[in-house]
Amino acid sequence: MNYSETKTDVILIGAGIMSATLGTLLKELVPEWDITVFEKLANAGEESSNEWNNAGTGHAALCELNYTVEKPGGSIDISKAININEQFQVSMQFWSYLVNSNLLRNPQDFIKQLPHMSLVEGEQNVSFLKKRFKALSNNPLFQGMEYSDDHDKLIDWIPLIMEGRTLKEPIAATKVDSGTDVNFGALTRMLFDHLESKNVEINYNHSVNDISRTSDGLWELKVQNQFSGKIERHTAKFVFIGGGGGSLHLLQKSGVPEGKHIGGFPVSGLFMVCNNPEVVSQHHAKVYGKAKVGAPPMSVPHLDTRFIDNKKSLLFGPFAGFTPKFLKMGSMLDLVTSVKPNNVLTMMAAGAKELSLTKYLIQQVMLTKEQRMEELREFIPTAKAEDWDLVVAGQRVQVIKDTEAGGKGTLQFGTEVITAADGSIAALLGASPGASTAVHVMLEVIKRSFPQHLKEWEAKIKEMIPSYGISLMENQELLHEVHTSTAVTLGLSEKEPVFS
Repeated sequence: MNYSETKTDVILIGAGIMSATLGTLLKELVPEWDITVFEKLANAGEESSNEWNNAGTGHAALCELNYTVEKPGGSIDISKAININEQFQVSMQFWSYLVNSNLLRNPQDFIKQLPHMSLVEGEQNVSFLKKRFKALSNNPLFQGMEYSDDHDKLIDWIPLIMEGRTLKEPIAATKVDSGTDVNFGALTRMLFDHLESKNVEINYNHSVNDISRTSDGLWELKVQNQFSGKIERHTAKFVFIGGGGGSLHLLQKSGVPEGKHIGGFPVSGLFMVCNNPEVVSQHHAKVYGKAKVGAPPMSVPHLDTRFIDNKKSLLFGPFAGFTPKFLKMGSMLDLVTSVKPNNVLTMMAAGAKELSLTKYLIQQVMLTKEQRMEELREFIPTAKAEDWDLVVAGQRVQVIKDTEAGGKGTLQFGTEVITAADGSIAALLGASPGASTAVHVMLEVIKRSFPQHLKEWEAKIKEMIPSYGISLMENQELLHEVHTSTAVTLGLSEKEPVFS
């Protein structure tokens, strides 16, 4: 077979938002390093980062109820919400830096201001929302949050949701006008266009089949050109595996001990999209409800205004589902082939623990369109079936691992980075809030993988992210500066009219 061999400094696997972010950070920190990207699909941002494959929520914990937990005594733990909000502020600062430096243009093509709302029904849920509002609105990160259980006020905020609603139970909502809708697909493509202009070699239709360590400590990748069938060998000092659901298989092939005893649980999603412009024009917010009992956190129902291809859309979902594929464009054998001797007990333990989740996912798969419409009518009582179509969203692979708190085979919800002890290889696993916190997560990768360079890079990192190493919550002056400057640079107005 015909082999060619190429050496480079950094290899990024997968052309999604994570690789795009890491590549852009490294090119700013060390422009002289050679970076090579391999993506098995024909374009950047085609899997989880694609605008139709995720909710596009700039996750800042403004509306997601699962980031705030009610403790046994009745108080609300907001620590996770604070962390996620701070992490999103990091992304906003980096994007602003790129726009100010003319490395990205037209921020309105990837980010727009949009109110973020939480909506609940029932006495117990309203009591929870009121306590949550009190806990968050006292925190400087969540200033500007409003609460209402007033019927007329809610009609003003969410007319489409309130129309035709018979109020048998109390209803309440919170609203933050400074929320955002982010087109992560557009942002990913813009970042890769920028990287290409900086001489980063981007190889589409190239599939990484194997990763192994060479005797001199480099990583060697066996890569197949899908057009010619030719096998290429590429070596690098550092490899980042950012292939979404495909990351677990590649991490396992690397053989690093940190990749052992880890499994993946795939969850698919569907959205309903409104095709009636008249209905779309009546809603202007992302409205998140509460997940049903037994539902995974990523299945929190929400009705979202979206801006895709500069067109206003309305999406409802996600409806969860199950397929053994780890990627939307993956293989039906993905789940089976991810089971190895070192993780089989972890996977079996998770299977036994998560029977209710499995049952829930199977029930979701079996739903008819009319049953899905019934769920939608809990949000929009007047919804008509002919106005809504079904869209298959992205595939998510939740991490399964053994933890002290949860024991063997614990299902993790969130984003997780696995790094080898020497920092030479890192893999991103997991799902939401993923894309929104990409800059924070990739800075963590840099911290773990390049500790010897951190001192010399610190000034540049602080130029890109003024709050680097500082808690915004504890530095209100800097928080105000960051909020104001990012809003101006990214073209986010103080308040948009709800309806034209």
